[in-house]
Amino acid sequence: MSEHEMTPGTQDSTSSGSPSPDGAVLLNLSDGVATVTLNRPEAMNALDMATKAALLSTLAKVADDPGVRCVVLTGVGRAFCVGQDLREHVSLLSTKDPSLWSTVPDHYNPIVELLTTMNKPVIAAINGVAAGAGASFAFAADLRLIVDTGSFNLAFAGIALSCDSGASWALPRLIGTARAKELLMFPRTVPAAEALELGMVNRVVREVDLAAVVGELAHTLAAGPTLAYGSIRRSVAYSAGHPLSESLAQEAEQMRITGGSQDHSAAVAAFLAKDKPTFQGR
Repeated sequence: MSEHEMTPGTQDSTSSGSPSPDGAVLLNLSDGVATVTLNRPEAMNALDMATKAALLSTLAKVADDPGVRCVVLTGVGRAFCVGQDLREHVSLLSTKDPSLWSTVPDHYNPIVELLTTMNKPVIAAINGVAAGAGASFAFAADLRLIVDTGSFNLAFAGIALSCDSGASWALPRLIGTARAKELLMFPRTVPAAEALELGMVNRVVREVDLAAVVGELAHTLAAGPTLAYGSIRRSVAYSAGHPLSESLAQEAEQMRITGGSQDHSAAVAAFLAKDKPTFQGR
C-alpha cells in the first residue's frame, strides 16, 4: 500500500492488448518477452481492486506460458506504481468493507509470489516513482532499472500501516536489515542515484533510454537458458532462509533438473563444436 495515490502467444509472436476491461493493465508479447504495463497514469498507477485483480491474472498467465521467457513490469506516465489507491482505500475504510484487508492475502501476496518465484527472469523497468507496494513489486524482480528522475518511498508507516507485498523480506536482502528498518520506519524519498548506491537498483538510465536498455536486456534474457535462470532464482531465494546443508541439497536438485534439459545438451554440443549455443528454454 502507499500514501499516494491477450492472451500470451508463442515465442515468435507479437501481440498486445488489455487483460483488464478498463485498460488498467496492458500486456505485450514479442519474441519471448512479456511486457506487463500498469496503465493508470492519471492515478500514478495506484492499485485499486480491479487493477490488482487484472495484474494478478496477467502475471499468472505469463508465468504459465512456455512461450514467455522473460517478463518486464513497468508503468505508464511519471510513476511506476505508488501502491494502494487511497481514494478507494478511504471509501472501503468508511464502510468497514472486509476486502480492505483481505486484499493483502488475496492480491498483494500472490502478485509478489509470482514475481519472485515464476520460473523465468523478471525485470522491473521503473519509469518514475515507486512507492509502497509499488516499491515492493520492484524489489521482487531479479533486475531493477530506474530512470534518473525516478525514486522510491516505503510509505507504509506514513499512514500508520505495517509493510506488505514482501517489503520485509526483499528490502533487507537488498540493502541490509538496519537500512531497511530505517527506510520503513522513517519513510522518505530515495532518489535514483541513492537507490543505486544502496543496492536497491541495478542500473540508473536516462528516461529517454529506458525502453531501449530494458528491451535489449529482456531480449538477451529471453534468448538464454530459461530453465537455468528459473533454477538460479529458486536456489538464491531458498538459500536466504535455509542452512548450508539444505541449500546445497536444493542446488543439487536444481542441477539435476537443468542437467537433464535440452538447453544443457545443446550448450555442451556447441562447446565441443566451438560454436555458440542456441537455447530453446527447455
